[in-house]
Amino acid sequence: MGRCFNITGSCFPELHYMVDITDRLAEIKEMVRKGDYFIINRGRQYGKTTTLRALEGYLSDEYYVAGMDFQRQMSAAKFKDEYTFSSAFARAFITSFKRNNCSEQALNALETLKQSITPEYDLVELFNNISEFCGAIDKPVVLLIDEVDQPSTNQVFLDFLAQLRGYYLDRLYSDTFKSVILAGVYDIRNLKLKIRDESEHKHNSPWNIAVEFNVNMSLTVDGIAGMLDDYKKDHDVVMNTKFIAKLIYDYTSGYPVLVSGICKLIDEEIHEWNEQGIIKAVGKILNSNTPLFESLINKLEDYPEMRMSLYEILAKGKRISYSPDNEPTKLLLLFGFVKIEDGAVVIANRIFETRLYNDMLNSEEMKATPISKAGLFDKPEFVKNGILDMKLIFRRFTEHFHEIYGDNTEHFIEDDARKCFLVYLRPIINGIGNYYIEAQTRDGRRMDVVIDYLGKRYIIELKIWRGSKYNEDGEKQLSEYLDSYNLKKGYMLTFSFNKSKEPGIKTVQYEDKVLIEAVV
Repeated sequence: MGRCFNITGSCFPELHYMVDITDRLAEIKEMVRKGDYFIINRGRQYGKTTTLRALEGYLSDEYYVAGMDFQRQMSAAKFKDEYTFSSAFARAFITSFKRNNCSEQALNALETLKQSITPEYDLVELFNNISEFCGAIDKPVVLLIDEVDQPSTNQVFLDFLAQLRGYYLDRLYSDTFKSVILAGVYDIRNLKLKIRDESEHKHNSPWNIAVEFNVNMSLTVDGIAGMLDDYKKDHDVVMNTKFIAKLIYDYTSGYPVLVSGICKLIDEEIHEWNEQGIIKAVGKILNSNTPLFESLINKLEDYPEMRMSLYEILAKGKRISYSPDNEPTKLLLLFGFVKIEDGAVVIANRIFETRLYNDMLNSEEMKATPISKAGLFDKPEFVKNGILDMKLIFRRFTEHFHEIYGDNTEHFIEDDARKCFLVYLRPIINGIGNYYIEAQTRDGRRMDVVIDYLGKRYIIELKIWRGSKYNEDGEKQLSEYLDSYNLKKGYMLTFSFNKSKEPGIKTVQYEDKVLIEAVV
C-alpha cells in the first residue's frame, strides 16, 4: 500500500507524505544536549505528537528516551491520589522505556524499578527510584510526555511537577533526567489559564524552570514543496511543486493539518494539482466541521474575551499591538488563533480568518437581517455562463441598502457598513466560491475582499468616503492591488455617511484598468 496524506493522529514517513522536519529535530536535540526542560505548546493538530515520535528515534543514538502519553496511558482515575499516580506512572514509564534498544544493564535496572512498586508507593519513593535508575544505566535519559495538559489542574500532577523541579535544581548532586519535554496545548507554566476558579490563587506553576521553546513548528514553502516532490515521483503527476507549495502556504501559513488537508482533498477527491484545485480544497475545508474548527469555536464560547478581540481585528481592522500581559492576546496565541507579526497580533492564517468571518456573519442574528435574506433571495440571478456578475451584485446591494436603511444610516458605525456588504455577499457565493480579506489592506480606512468563484477571481475594495482626494488614492491602490493578481478589472464599494452624497454605480477607466465603483 502506498503512502497517503494524513490528517488524523501522528504521521510516519513510511505511511504518510510528510515535510522533512530534520532541521526542527536538530534544534530540539541541541536543547536536550544543554539539559533544558521545556514544554512544546501549540494549537490543536500542529504536529506536536508527530514531532515527539520522530524525536524518539532522532535522539536514540545518544540517549534513552521514555516517550509517554498521559491521554493514552494515564486515565483520570490514575490521578485519584499520590499512591495511585506514582505506581501508574512507574508502570507506564517502564512500558514506554522498553521501546528503546536497551542494554542488559538498562533491562536489569528496569526490573529493579518494577520490583520497587508497592501499594504505598508515593512520589518521593518514585523519584528516588527513578534517580537510582538514571544513575545505573549506560546512557542519559530523556523524558517526553505528550498530552501533559490533560490533568494540569490536578494537585497530584502539580506535586509531580514539583518533584521534577526539585531534582532539576539538584541535578549536579542527584541523578535525574537529562532533559524533560512536555507537550500540550496549554503552557503549564501559567496554569491560571486552565483554572477558572479565582477563589484559589494558583498563578505560580512548579514548572517555572522551563526555558522558552522558540523552535518554528510551522511548515515552510520549501518543506511543502519537498513533500509534493515525493508525491509527484510516486504518482507521475504534472505539477509545479514550488508554485503549488507557495499557494498552499498562502492559505495556511504552514499550519500542518491544514496543509495536509488541502493535499489530501486534491489527491483523493479533486485530482487537480493547480490553483483551482487548491481553491476547491480550501472551499471544502471551510464548509466542513473538522475537529480543529470545532475546537476553535468551542474555545470562543469558553472564553468570550477572545471573541471581542477577534471582532476588533476582523470587523474593525484594528491594529492590536502585542503585549505579553494582555490576557485575551495570551489566550488567542495559546489556542493558535493568532500569531505575532511585526509587533502586531494578526490572525494565524487565511483559512482561520475566513472561517472566523463566516462564524461572525453566519450567526442566527446575522442571517435574520433583511440584507442577508435579500442576498439569499437574489442569488440565482448573479451567475451568467459561469461568471459572477459583480456589477449586478453592486446594483442590487445598493438598491437593498437604500430600501432597508434609506437615509437613516446615522446609527451605522464604519465596521457595520462593511459587515453589511459581507452579510449580503456570503449567501450568494456560499457553497461554490470562497472569499477572504486581504490582511495587508484591512484597517480602519479600507478592506480588500478577494473572491474566488468558479475559476474566476474578483477584487473588491470596501472603503469609507473621506473626500475626493481619498477616493482617487483608493483607485490608485486598487489598481496596484489588481496588478499583483494580473487582473484588469476591479470593484470599489464606498460607504458615504454624507447627506449630500450621490449614490449610484459608474464605470471608471483608470490607466489600463476598468473599475466598477458604487457609492451607498
